[in-house]
Amino acid sequence: MLIEPTLRSSLLAGQVAIVTGGSRGIGGATAAMLAANGAQVVIAEVDKAKADEAVADIDAACGAGTASAFVADLVAPDACDELVAFARERYGSVDIVVNNAGYAWDGGVHAMTDEQFQAMLDIHLVVPFRLARACAPVFRAAAKSDAAAGVVRHRKTVMVSSMAATLGLAGAANYAAAKAGVLGLVRTLAQEWGGMHVNVNAVTFGIVQTRFGLPRSEREVIHTGGRAIQVGMSEKQAQRLGIEVDPDVAPTDAEIYAAKPMPFVSLGRTGTIGEAADAIFWLCSPLSNYVTGQVIPVNGGSRVG
Repeated sequence: MLIEPTLRSSLLAGQVAIVTGGSRGIGGATAAMLAANGAQVVIAEVDKAKADEAVADIDAACGAGTASAFVADLVAPDACDELVAFARERYGSVDIVVNNAGYAWDGGVHAMTDEQFQAMLDIHLVVPFRLARACAPVFRAAAKSDAAAGVVRHRKTVMVSSMAATLGLAGAANYAAAKAGVLGLVRTLAQEWGGMHVNVNAVTFGIVQTRFGLPRSEREVIHTGGRAIQVGMSEKQAQRLGIEVDPDVAPTDAEIYAAKPMPFVSLGRTGTIGEAADAIFWLCSPLSNYVTGQVIPVNGGSRVG
């Protein structure tokens, strides 16, 4: 598996989770964590090879059929409806949704195109909206069924946001704006869905070590919206942070995901994908049944801003 989950339990037994962007990084660690605690997981991913690899790893660790891959470009108009239909056909329900899929396409406002700005809104805000809309009738029907049976079951939606949503991010106004929009969506859904016992929350991550924390290269390219985009930070930004990568040698997963020293963080380092997954798991679990409409900072005590 991508990580060794912090906890293994049956807390999520009988529940079905959707994790977008669930093959690598925070999404991959989250999918592994949810599966290790009893959930059946649908990994929604644009990269088929990585999705299949993640499913194989989870099934090997947690049992055949624990995970399934839904391969699609989620910004396509019908993709979210098809994702929910796939999860219900494969496992019979949808109980947990983790909106994690995303990437960065940075640039200063003075040089940013409409396409570049819209691309960030599409993946970080429009996709979570469409997925919520597709889940709404499913959650409503499930709540009615629960009420008729005299039981209360909580279902969970978690949005992955960023400190950029509240602090801004120079050189990434499109990303910051989209991540801020998600917080308004979270608070509204929490109000609309509370009567159905659906908890809706967000996590705002600080710097968590993922492949997006490496300098851009041809090795990491996302194909979405009909375009190919190199992901990662600019060379100048990487130099400011002291991040050096040999352009001729691909870094290992251990090198990509290892925490790095960070002086402006109270804990003195960046976060790991396992720590990010732990926070998301808490919001997906019964341990957070009385938490909704909240924005949870997970940043190691960052002193920036």
